[in-house]
Amino acid sequence: MARAALLPLLLLAGCDGGPKSGNDKVAQAVQPGAVQQTQDGLVATLSSGPVKKLRLQVINDRTIRVTAVPTDSLDIPASLITVASPANGGFTLEQDGKVARLKTPQLTAELTLATGTVRFLDKAGNPLLAEKDRGTIAPVKVLDRDYYTISQTFNPGSDEAFYGLGQHQNGVLNWNGEDLRLAQHNMDIAVPFVVSSRNYGVLWDNNSITRFGVPHDYADLDGTLKLFDKDGKEGALTATYTKDGEAKLVRREAKIDWRDLDDLLNWPAEVGGNRRPDKTRDTPGQKVTWEGKISTDKAGTHKFQLYSSGYATVFVDGKEVIHRWRQNWNPWFHNFEVALEAGRQHDIRIEWQPDGGYIGVSHQDPLPDAERHALTLSSEVANALDYYVIAGDDIDGVIAGYRQLTGKSVMLPRWAYGFWQSRERYKTQDEVVGTVKEYRKRGIPLDNIVLDWNYWPEDAWGSHDFDKARFPDPAGMVQEVHKLNARFMISVWPKFYPNTEHYKELDAKGYIYRRNVEKGERDWIGEGYLNAHYDPYSQEARDIYWRQMRDKLNVLKVDAWWLDNTEPDVHSNLPIEEVKLRIGPTAMGPGAAYFNSYPLMQTKAVYEGERRDDGGQRSFILTRSGFAGQQRHGMAVWSGDVVSRFVDLEHQIAAGINTSLSGLPNWTTDIGGFALEKRFEAQPMKAEDQAEWRELNLRWFQFGAFSPLFRSHGQFPLREIYNIAPEGSDVYQSMVWYTKLRYSLLPYIYTLAGDTWHKDGTIMRALAQDFPADAKVKDLGTQYLFGPSILVSPVYTQGATTKAVYLPAGANWVNFYTGEKLTGGQEVTVDAPLTRIPLFVREGAIIPTGPAVQSTAEKQDGSLLINIYAGADGSFDLYEDEGTTYGYEKGEFSRIKLSWNQASGELTIADRQGSFPGMPEKRTIRVRWIDGQNTKAADFNVKGERELVYDGKQVIVKR
Repeated sequence: MARAALLPLLLLAGCDGGPKSGNDKVAQAVQPGAVQQTQDGLVATLSSGPVKKLRLQVINDRTIRVTAVPTDSLDIPASLITVASPANGGFTLEQDGKVARLKTPQLTAELTLATGTVRFLDKAGNPLLAEKDRGTIAPVKVLDRDYYTISQTFNPGSDEAFYGLGQHQNGVLNWNGEDLRLAQHNMDIAVPFVVSSRNYGVLWDNNSITRFGVPHDYADLDGTLKLFDKDGKEGALTATYTKDGEAKLVRREAKIDWRDLDDLLNWPAEVGGNRRPDKTRDTPGQKVTWEGKISTDKAGTHKFQLYSSGYATVFVDGKEVIHRWRQNWNPWFHNFEVALEAGRQHDIRIEWQPDGGYIGVSHQDPLPDAERHALTLSSEVANALDYYVIAGDDIDGVIAGYRQLTGKSVMLPRWAYGFWQSRERYKTQDEVVGTVKEYRKRGIPLDNIVLDWNYWPEDAWGSHDFDKARFPDPAGMVQEVHKLNARFMISVWPKFYPNTEHYKELDAKGYIYRRNVEKGERDWIGEGYLNAHYDPYSQEARDIYWRQMRDKLNVLKVDAWWLDNTEPDVHSNLPIEEVKLRIGPTAMGPGAAYFNSYPLMQTKAVYEGERRDDGGQRSFILTRSGFAGQQRHGMAVWSGDVVSRFVDLEHQIAAGINTSLSGLPNWTTDIGGFALEKRFEAQPMKAEDQAEWRELNLRWFQFGAFSPLFRSHGQFPLREIYNIAPEGSDVYQSMVWYTKLRYSLLPYIYTLAGDTWHKDGTIMRALAQDFPADAKVKDLGTQYLFGPSILVSPVYTQGATTKAVYLPAGANWVNFYTGEKLTGGQEVTVDAPLTRIPLFVREGAIIPTGPAVQSTAEKQDGSLLINIYAGADGSFDLYEDEGTTYGYEKGEFSRIKLSWNQASGELTIADRQGSFPGMPEKRTIRVRWIDGQNTKAADFNVKGERELVYDGKQVIVKR
């Protein structure tokens, strides 16, 4: 690394003749003599625009931080997200009178003195990222404290792809041209980190609600469009409220706005009145229709957002443009676009069956291409405009740089990559233990059983006690699970009832958000109980929270923690401004300023507490919400309470890929979806509904088998394999087959898991990561690579028996089931019967598989089958460690490099590198080649073509 040219406080801008006068056409943004070199970069004083001080800091060779403030002070609170410190040197600083250049071996930041804007170039000097202007930073008061609203636009008019930003439920992979609100929600995970196909990333260091794209919410329909009712009168649509098919109320409405609990207090008396779902959840027979025409003077593609639960359908010019259903208490955004002609009146019809739910429809006018296709980030509450730019040779390098900045992805225990069975919910300890016994009886592999919420006495949420009538011996229950060679995970919330001793202890220290209790808000248990969440923004509060868990639950030998409701959702469907008040004030400041960071602080409490007090075993946390940097807490996220529909299955694919591209490698869903339409809850279920239910679950299960974590969970009907379909049925047999396949692949999968820490790797990979030269994969969010070798194309269309699969250019591909070879760069239609998910393997891949087992604890010294997909050279770096401890951080692991040379026909099994406690000194290894049609290509119990005993010394196997 080159040392900095340490020129003491250089007056870099003073070389062009001094300051401009106020009469000059362009006043300099950076005053002459106002750029100073520092130990880690530079500080500039600006003479115009919203920013007064601008700081560039070198963090390392590939990361530079930009901080802008409208004052003289750059003293801002420490980041919650980042852990890396600025470099002390390792850069050069130079200027030519117009530009100051801060250069590392990998990245250059150029400050244009005339405008105060910054642009970034890669190590070859190619442009990566450029600020459009100096951005927006405007003062705002939040609970009488001074903050700023901020916004910055980069790369206007760019055609690059933007990935990451967390997990979102609209089926989008590439965010270029999209608008997105980053606000933690049951099904939405906000991570202010975006990755570009140009091989850079931006970490937007802000904890408040943030927007990608337009820096504001969409407008109500009447704010941006002309509305006409059914009779042609301007100013509103015609709204018809019906009950049991009979019109009860017809009126003009200029807004469609039943978005929040308080809105529903005004529900028309003619169809029920005061329809707050926490008072009256069900609204059978109700329907609302809005119809008329819309008009605009701006031709082009118009963006709309349907925020809804219940059944909602939108028609424009007689064509259905969107149809969605969500469970009543869990509405969310559904984006759609419509091409509108200027001056033309377009028919619109919106049909809504509330089912106790919510709706709002909003609109955004077309933007100029340069504005729409840009990287724009905006936040509601900030201490400064603060972001990091990370450069990489590829997308993987960018993610590695992000983890260098925000923390390594701490490894999960090996058993976490087996199959989990969960349910909302097991009501007794007999149900918990009985489920594990049933899996063992049937010979279906299982590693983890999960106890969801409400195991406590009804009036004691937050006590961490068990209801003795249903769970008479919790310690014995956990012990029985362990005797069955399985693990036990338990749900713990940050929520407390005021009568519990835990609430009282936290409240006495000021660590309870009291507003929920002060407002008299009751939850949905029994007749409803007062409740509140704790404040994890104090170290003392986190210590208390963990101690309470440790003393009541950890002593039972619980293996893992399900930290649910970490957004936190203090009370569903409150207006957003009220939510900000309910999740604060925090120990660090107003809830609005820390809106998105609660999950980070909550997992910090448990991870750091457990590692401190019980540091021998790997902590493992499943959390409903995530944030930037959270990968350092030994955690996984899941996609929340998504619904059981095929379109929602489809949307999980892009959601999982983008979560992975956000630096969080361990992700999962509720297989089968969480919430169901009433037709699936009927007893007995109609035959056609039962067939759909089983098909949906199987298709989701197949996808789950190739997700980073493999987990079944949901509400009634019961989600165990044997409860979804009868033994002997195609659905049952396919689920069992894919479960066993998952366990066969564990040597491959656990290597991917090890690489997330050792190599900053990603398990669920966007095709653009591995095939950046193939433009056809840039937006492809319905396929992905599972590790470097397996192409997965989930089926998400009801009744489908074939599937169109795109095989990326740059490799040839092998059909996983038949061994058939196909050329990359083409779309092929493949068989996809109900029992099969389309899978392909990259030619040249080496995939190690293990013996048949019932859990990951079995046969850890068992034989390996090395599967070589011949046709090209390939390699695989097999990783192993003890599986449950942190020894890997101290070098306790092994690697065995497997290399296939196509020309010589030789497989080299290299010397084993490293060791770990319990490592088998010798292993039986079988080798086979898949090279063309092979009826047993997907059978990993075959004998193989070669067999040897490997003792850690290099072996060359000749085909």
